[in-house]
Amino acid sequence: MIKVGIVGGTGYIGQELVRLLNKHDNVEIKFITSRSYLGQCYEDVYENYRDILKIECTKQDIEAMSELVDVVFIALPHGIASKEISSKIINKTKVIDLGADFRLSNIQLYEKWYKTEHYNKELIKKAVYGLCEWNREKIKESQLIANPGCYTTCSILSLAPLLKEGILEEDSVIIDAKSGVTGAGRSLNLGTHYTECNESVKAYKLAEHRHTPEIEEQLSEISGNKIDLTFTPHLIPMNRGILATCYGKLKNKMTYDEVKAIYQKYYGKEYFIRLTKKDIFPETKWVKGSNYCDIGFKIDERTGRIIIIGAIDNMIKGAAGQAVQNMNILFNLDETIGLKDVSIFPI
Repeated sequence: MIKVGIVGGTGYIGQELVRLLNKHDNVEIKFITSRSYLGQCYEDVYENYRDILKIECTKQDIEAMSELVDVVFIALPHGIASKEISSKIINKTKVIDLGADFRLSNIQLYEKWYKTEHYNKELIKKAVYGLCEWNREKIKESQLIANPGCYTTCSILSLAPLLKEGILEEDSVIIDAKSGVTGAGRSLNLGTHYTECNESVKAYKLAEHRHTPEIEEQLSEISGNKIDLTFTPHLIPMNRGILATCYGKLKNKMTYDEVKAIYQKYYGKEYFIRLTKKDIFPETKWVKGSNYCDIGFKIDERTGRIIIIGAIDNMIKGAAGQAVQNMNILFNLDETIGLKDVSIFPI
């Protein structure tokens, strides 16, 4: 059994991790830490675990935990993991960080976009970006995984094959993405109060969202060319889900079948990436509650552009599910273990 510790287990993402790991046949949850619910039984924090998971929330001591578990999941906001994780810890246990501290290889970019100091610059060199479908071999050999962001997962998976094959003008990419309110976390925030966000759609952090450099860095590495793109996120009054509508200018005229062949080349054998049929496009309801990423596209022959639609559950493929998928890879397990649920519908 893989012994697991979850740091920050009472937030939305932490709870999703607990749910997925609790039903995993190869996992034993040893620790769940929480500052807000220290000393409380987990089933008292989340009633859906009544008589299912009787474990007490403990204080956050990652160094002590590293002596007793095989992998630590960190489900905390940015700026904390770089203070708490050290080479000493990752020499004892594997770490999967769901925050942003180890996602960017460029420290200056991190400190600029996140407006905070990074406290462990050397450890950045040891971190592997945990986008499973593109970095599987690197993940297998790593002790520290930087779990990708939710917007970034959907956007990169949607665009990567086309940029890898060099069929898009590199400076033409625009991403228009929508997210459910769980992306903002469980803490109280006026902008995500029911009466503030219900019956309304809004764009936010225009030209300054923190996932922008993450998307650009990964797509630049995949394509071999510098990618500068426009990314605009929107808040949608739904609980969970991300829909990314991506636009790019084709370098040459292409047919639907030629583009589909590119996606098949990279994703044809990927369990969690599903290509929709021609003229049927992804919807968040078909991935909600699952670890799937659905991708569809349409060529606009009039303008020479291609429109790619990607959909994921931001809490699962965009966070906790991908973290479990990374764990499965790290321990040489079938990637799908604990993650085969199909979308719950209607919900």
